[in-house]
Amino acid sequence: MIRFEHVTKRYEDGTTAVDDLSFEVAEGELVTLVGPSGCGKTTTMKMVNRLIEPTSGRVLLAGEDVMTVDPVRLRRRVGYVIQQTGLFPHRTVLDNTATVPFLTGWGRAKARARAAELLELVGLDPAHFGPRYPDQLSGGQRQRVGVARALAADPPVLLMDEPFGAVDPVVRDRLQREFRKLQAELGKTVLLVTHDIEEAVKLGDRIAVYGEGRLEQYATPAGVLGAPATPYVAEFVGSDRALKQLSVTTINPEDLERPPFAHLDEDAGRAAGRLRAEGARWAVVLDGDDQLHGWVGTREMAGAGGVGTVADHARRMEAWVPVDATLKQAFSEMLGHDAGWIAVVDGNRFLGVLTPTTLHEALRRTITGPLRDSPRDRAEVDSVPTD
Repeated sequence: MIRFEHVTKRYEDGTTAVDDLSFEVAEGELVTLVGPSGCGKTTTMKMVNRLIEPTSGRVLLAGEDVMTVDPVRLRRRVGYVIQQTGLFPHRTVLDNTATVPFLTGWGRAKARARAAELLELVGLDPAHFGPRYPDQLSGGQRQRVGVARALAADPPVLLMDEPFGAVDPVVRDRLQREFRKLQAELGKTVLLVTHDIEEAVKLGDRIAVYGEGRLEQYATPAGVLGAPATPYVAEFVGSDRALKQLSVTTINPEDLERPPFAHLDEDAGRAAGRLRAEGARWAVVLDGDDQLHGWVGTREMAGAGGVGTVADHARRMEAWVPVDATLKQAFSEMLGHDAGWIAVVDGNRFLGVLTPTTLHEALRRTITGPLRDSPRDRAEVDSVPTD
């Protein structure tokens, strides 16, 4: 969808903002451009819609050299979101969102209907927020309007320059998650500029890491974190890159352990005796279809005389994650519940548990850089989740 072919941008004073840049963004891909201030990432993005024009080389959009396209027509095909949103203060939120459809000749009713649809999509009730003006919104709400406006004419490409940088960390995290979900639904091709490696990792399908005007590495988040191409990239992503890797590594069912278990309708006395004979202090509680229902303590069940069924003694399972969760999410839940393991489910079907040892091993497999080896001591799955 977007291709840079040996692109250089050099200014009259001799400053080279971008030097011999070549990479390609596939259709529907979200690519983050990350690097320090002045490294050329924003210049790169602005050359796509000709806000800046290259000195040499070619920028192609859907196979067409952007320098052969009328810039006004080009910009109406490309959505553009900036840090401060650039909303018109004298126009309502609804009319701000409808700006590009108005400019491209849509009728007033159709443009406003599209604007209302997009406001709804980004989580703003058009009946409530549509009549308001930008200064009546919070920073996070203005950013949502900026995204809605960029999407209003249904452009295939979206350019975003530090779109979440002007809001507080809590709102920023929520906006990032919501935008990633929105991107998955809409399938737009996105170039997103950021100076924050955490944001780049969280949002990008691929990451372009910039030095001073040069592309140092272009790879998936796992590739950048796991195998930095140059010492510069290794320094930029930080010495804690192994921890950052947690956020881009999903759970592999093959890493899960199968702990002791008991079924809901099993006689409590017999279950307690069986589990104690196995040396188990607790067990996961399942139904006949392997659906997760909780856990039970062997000692407590036996101490109650083994009366009734396992269901009568089962307790709620607090420490669990879905199978598509990242290792970071799993680790966070493990710490949050002070648990020595975390249950993993597919829907509600129990798959197994992830322990600190298996989590560490899963992470190590994704890192190709130098990590200190540690003994492979198999951890016992013997911590009981708390209420």
